[in-house]
Parts: sequence; structure tokens; C-alpha cells
Amino acid sequence: MKIAIANDHGGIELKKTLVAYFEEHEIAYVDFGVSSNESVDYPSYAKTVCQKVLADEDTLGILCCGTGIGMSIAANKVKGIRAAVVGDVFSAKATREHNHSNVLCLGERVTGPGLALLITETWLNATPLDGRHKNRVDQLEKK
Repeated sequence: MKIAIANDHGGIELKKTLVAYFEEHEIAYVDFGVSSNESVDYPSYAKTVCQKVLADEDTLGILCCGTGIGMSIAANKVKGIRAAVVGDVFSAKATREHNHSNVLCLGERVTGPGLALLITETWLNATPLDGRHKNRVDQLEKK
């Protein structure tokens, strides 16, 4: 598994926290985000991560901004991406298992670093389920 991660100016510290976790756990990642507080337009960063996710089936994406909402809207505009804003551990597991999410969106202004790490770890360790869940995801892909 590899991670493509990006952030805008509202998600810098959260991205740093996640990158430190990846390095500690020897999880391969590519950082497409910013390191400056200067305002940037998040859609281009979301698009870059989504393109990487679609180009490599072993890559999952993580996007950080102030709330996670803007990044998720931008990411879900890309065909084949199933991005979810997550603020709790149960939803992290469910969106990966049931919705086969391939991009996790987190908000630095609404989710503390400890919870964000638990959410990320849960999401990364969850496995997409087959059966009725796969059938539903297939229907989403046809839209």
C-alpha cells in the first residue's frame, strides 16, 4: 500500500502529523501538498492525489484541509474516486468496507491530531467488503 497525500493551507499541521505516522510505520507515501500558510486553491491538490490513486491500484489518497469538505467535493468530481469526509472511527471503517472509499478527507480545524491518527489507521486497516457492498459500489461507478 502507498499513500498519496495533499493539503491546502488549512491542513498543513494535520498533514505533518500523518506524514510523521507514515514514516514511523514505514508506510510509503508521496506528498503533493503545501508547506506554506499562503492561501492556495484546494481543487488542484485534490485532483493531483486523485489522479495518482486512479493510476495505481495500490495507492490510497488522503486530503487535508480546514474541514475536509472542500477537498471531498473536489475529489468526488473525479470519476472513479470515492472520497469521504470522516470525523470518527466507526465511519472510517464503514466507508472503507461498505463504500470502498479510496480517498480519506480530514479537517484540521474540526478533528484533533490524536483522533485523526486513529481515523487514518482504522481506514488504512479496513478492507473493502464484497457482496451487497460491491454491488452498490458498482452501481455508483455506472453513474
